[in-house]
Amino acid sequence: MPLMSMLVLAPVAGAMLILFLVPEDRHDLIRRTGLTAAVIPLLTACYLFCNYDLEAGGYQFQEKYEWCSALGISFHLGVDGINLVLVLLTSICSFAGVWLSFSVRERVKEFFIFYLALVTGCLGVLSALDIFFIYFFYETAVIPVYPLIGVWGSGRKEYATMKLTLYLTAGAVLALTGLIWLYTAAGLHSFDLVELEKHLAAHPLDAGLQRTIFPFIMVGFGVIVTLWPFHSWSPIGYASAPTSVSMLHAGVLKKLGAYAILRLAINLLPMGAEHWMPWVAGIAVINIVYCGSVALTQRDLKYILGYSSCSHMGFIFLGLSSLNTFGINGLVFFMFAHGVMAALGFAVVGWCYEKTHTRMVDELGGLAKVLPFIGTCFMLSALASSGVPGFANFPGEFMILLGAWDAHPVAAVGGVLGLVITATYMLKTVRMTLFGPLERHKDIPDAQGLARGPYLLLAAALIFFGFFPSYLMNTIVTGTRPLLERLEHSRSSAAVTVPAAAVAATQHPEAGR
Repeated sequence: MPLMSMLVLAPVAGAMLILFLVPEDRHDLIRRTGLTAAVIPLLTACYLFCNYDLEAGGYQFQEKYEWCSALGISFHLGVDGINLVLVLLTSICSFAGVWLSFSVRERVKEFFIFYLALVTGCLGVLSALDIFFIYFFYETAVIPVYPLIGVWGSGRKEYATMKLTLYLTAGAVLALTGLIWLYTAAGLHSFDLVELEKHLAAHPLDAGLQRTIFPFIMVGFGVIVTLWPFHSWSPIGYASAPTSVSMLHAGVLKKLGAYAILRLAINLLPMGAEHWMPWVAGIAVINIVYCGSVALTQRDLKYILGYSSCSHMGFIFLGLSSLNTFGINGLVFFMFAHGVMAALGFAVVGWCYEKTHTRMVDELGGLAKVLPFIGTCFMLSALASSGVPGFANFPGEFMILLGAWDAHPVAAVGGVLGLVITATYMLKTVRMTLFGPLERHKDIPDAQGLARGPYLLLAAALIFFGFFPSYLMNTIVTGTRPLLERLEHSRSSAAVTVPAAAVAATQHPEAGR
């Protein structure tokens, strides 16, 4: 099987095997099948990452199969420097999530089927080079979240699933409106992303039309990235979701929206992006400061991490709004880093909740004495979240702030303030949960043996790319370079068009009136 098809279809093939061939009471076989279906994309993603030709750049490992030629739809897969990095992130988080899902005891068969469907949707969005299938896989990724939280979740899970579904459905419909409008306005009668890029580079849409279409795609996909004020569905979703679902929710699902905004809205509608991004920069600061301030007041560990994730999404919007080399490259790097960091944080909280049956920081304390390994992983996640050098978050945040300073200096100051707020609540949380007197939970076990595997995988990725960011950045640059060139060309065209119109108006004043 070709590599890209194997990457995308291995999880759904595993789900089909579990559904039709594995008996419901064979829990061990179900888990091993799920783990195999997750390790194949991980190995494939690592192979693609190591064999991607940095000198050639562009889309590589492409596969294209005609699906509906009358509408210009094809099953087109491929990777460049942008989505290759995010495919690697998804494969790491999903493999770790399946491993940690071995602790699921109720309705194991159904859980792994829905979870592998979720993984398929995530990988499909990031691998597809056809707008129809990007949206198709986006919906495929969102739908399984409803039963995964509603059935296997905890707390106010019914309310959380309903709110999540309504918000994400509304955003998806808004984005679909923008995508159909873009398809018809382009006049190419093709959903193929590569063909649309070439066509719109040579024949860009009218600036006014771009400004009209852009907010539909931006806000529609921005809902899943928790664009303020459409963010309130996310923290309660985190709090109610099972551990492995929280990991994919925070680590990957939100990145799908940011990737779609970058790939579809900014890439294909550069003049629309230039018009609206100053507004997005202001909203990004609200995301960073407001959600960070709310995290300061929380006592539930999942709510703390949930609002922290919403705050960090502000840095993604800040990177998007910069529209320059530092900001865009830093944005993609930060998406990878935040995904790994968030997955590690929720994995640790899941372990603590499973052993102590509480997530309230007031009821914890001194856990580092009985959970040295889990406590160390929590500390690593907290330091990475705070932007400490040596972790992968630092290069991404640093580049985003540099890009923001060049484009929106006031917003960059707000981003720095957000880092201070993040360090405050993360260190406060670490102190209250890991240190101090151990008054309760004195006999809970630490992770041992193979149970440490998923934590070590996530922590190793955070540290390795923190110390050696070039291994990631060299790949990212090959993907962002064409996009940045299109943005620069758009600016140049606008700069030439406006003076020409002004000269014409002065030479023909009546026409100008």
